[in-house]
Amino acid sequence: MGAHTVAPQKEVPSGETTRVLLVEDDPVLCETLQYNLQRERLHVLVAHTAEEALRLFHQHKPHLVILDVMLPGRSGFDLCRLIRQHSQTPVLFLTARAAEEDKIRGFELGADDYIVKPFSVAELIARIRSILRRVQPPPPARIHFGDIEIDLEARRVYKGGVEVPMTPKEYALLTLLATHPGKVFTRDQLLDHIWGLGTYVSPRTVDVHIRWLRMKIEPDPHRPRYIQTVRGSGYRLEK
Repeated sequence: MGAHTVAPQKEVPSGETTRVLLVEDDPVLCETLQYNLQRERLHVLVAHTAEEALRLFHQHKPHLVILDVMLPGRSGFDLCRLIRQHSQTPVLFLTARAAEEDKIRGFELGADDYIVKPFSVAELIARIRSILRRVQPPPPARIHFGDIEIDLEARRVYKGGVEVPMTPKEYALLTLLATHPGKVFTRDQLLDHIWGLGTYVSPRTVDVHIRWLRMKIEPDPHRPRYIQTVRGSGYRLEK
């Protein structure tokens, strides 16, 4: 049998919907995870067996695999080994197997992370974000749209060449939207990203900060050109 060529870990192209392959045979847990991942605007592919997961993996080329160890038939360890023969796609084990030797085996097979059940959904999302950040292309040093310029290194915003004063939250909110043009963020997602997971802040706070941003960068704040409201969903930035 010939040697396998391992493909390099691919970056997630900017603007592309991130695909996550979830391999879990517990239907209740699977539904809960799928719901929470979709709230993060991730496209979730679900498999209940290693064989089904392999088919979806080759068909859809996910950006991340979340993998249980104890699956019917072939184990998650076997599946990780097969994935690593062809790809460096990130793999996160999510399993009840808590023994140290199991964790070591998972990492030796090429896993990027290993989380033991029971687990915190907030921690899982944070770990997923961390993995995906590593495969995201670096943002440009400057972002331009209309007469707006964001200097990401200096953390300054200019309109028509004149600096626009920004609070830290305003700057973080504008930068998040501007680095994902066209992507719709719900209020809850914006709260999680800007104010932090587990911090209680009223969703109205997002609306207030959006209004302040529009006053600062829009040609006509009452008819916004850049920061668009998506009725029933949230906000997006259009260049």
